[in-house]
Amino acid sequence: MCQLLGMNGNTPTDIVFSFTGFATRAVEHKDGFGIAFFEGPGVRCFVDHHSANDSPVAEMVRRYPIRSRHVISHIRKATQGGVALQNTHPFVRELWGRYWVFAHNGDLKDFHPKLHAAFHPVGDTDSERAFCWLLQELAKNHASVPSVRDLTETLRELAPPVARHGSFNFLLSNGDALWAHGATRLHWLVRQHPFRHARLQDQDLTVNFAEHTTPNDRVAVIVTEPLTADEDWQAFAPGELRVFQDGQPLDA
Repeated sequence: MCQLLGMNGNTPTDIVFSFTGFATRAVEHKDGFGIAFFEGPGVRCFVDHHSANDSPVAEMVRRYPIRSRHVISHIRKATQGGVALQNTHPFVRELWGRYWVFAHNGDLKDFHPKLHAAFHPVGDTDSERAFCWLLQELAKNHASVPSVRDLTETLRELAPPVARHGSFNFLLSNGDALWAHGATRLHWLVRQHPFRHARLQDQDLTVNFAEHTTPNDRVAVIVTEPLTADEDWQAFAPGELRVFQDGQPLDA
């Protein structure tokens, strides 16, 4: 099973602590890793088909001063498609004049939707096919950028037909919000004032978030398996889709 990590905040936030713990999971998930984060309407995306434990790209990411309101990261354990750069998540596409970022954890059997010219996968993964199909169907349903609420309603209709082909845990963002769909395993929490210490689950590393934040900061973190041992992670129900904006879940 691949591993997902998403972050959505109300202010540009440092992700080094979370990524450090997340990257250690590449021991079991060694078929590539990637991270994409928004800077305004732009996206920086770093991917490598080598393990995050060995990749110089991963080492660069650990040292890169990433501060973003929307981050999606992925560690791959290949189920469909070879171990290759074009099959490495996250995937990035343009729709309605803005970037969309997507990463998937799971395995979709016999999922071969009809795709028109605007959206076709470069690689040969079920994940990229699903991303292309989602964007294609969003474009069919909306002539221009809809509201976050309308997008959420449409995604709630689109996710189940894909999920019928297997496990469909995914993260999706357009720089306005972050959508997360839990099929088999996904967890989330919100960090906000009063901030406190947190200890990584996979490494002997602790951080006091109060030293790095202001009372107005708020960030939602979504991950396959809880990253820390001493925070209140909440599990997604099977088939649950949540949308996060400004560092909190919306009742959309």
